[in-house]
Amino acid sequence: MLALALLGFVTLQRLAELAHARRNTRRLLAEGAIEIGARHYPFLVVLHTAWLATSWLWLLDGRAVFWWPAGIAYLIVEAMRLWVMASLGRFWTTRILVPREAPLVRRGPYRYLQHPNYWVVVFEIALLPLALGAWPLALAFSVANAIVLAWRIHIENTTLRPRRHIA
Repeated sequence: MLALALLGFVTLQRLAELAHARRNTRRLLAEGAIEIGARHYPFLVVLHTAWLATSWLWLLDGRAVFWWPAGIAYLIVEAMRLWVMASLGRFWTTRILVPREAPLVRRGPYRYLQHPNYWVVVFEIALLPLALGAWPLALAFSVANAIVLAWRIHIENTTLRPRRHIA
């Protein structure tokens, strides 16, 4: 029952976040932001869709055994996710968009870490399957996520490097 509740929560959360991201994306593009690295985005979508779908299959096959430590850790990471999203505010999207003349965000977790959103994703990708007792999924998706995130972070760092040195 707890595994079903957690997976249902994550699914609804992701759908709500996608709607929020689409609104922010449309507004930022209308304001003149440009998207960079769009080529990697379909891989990101496939990865996250497969991660969630295989987690559901694991549950529906009856293999899920809720593991409390990972479940609690996942919820703690979700609090961090909310902090990241609140810190980015209207600039939070699932794509890499570079607004014209907007300063880099340096509040919230961005004061302490580069790419805190990606740290959150790293933990989410591992912890959700672990909370379901699906360590093979945690391992496989963590490796795939590391590859896609390395690509994404390289694109983002290359683009934002000149702006980081201004402030």
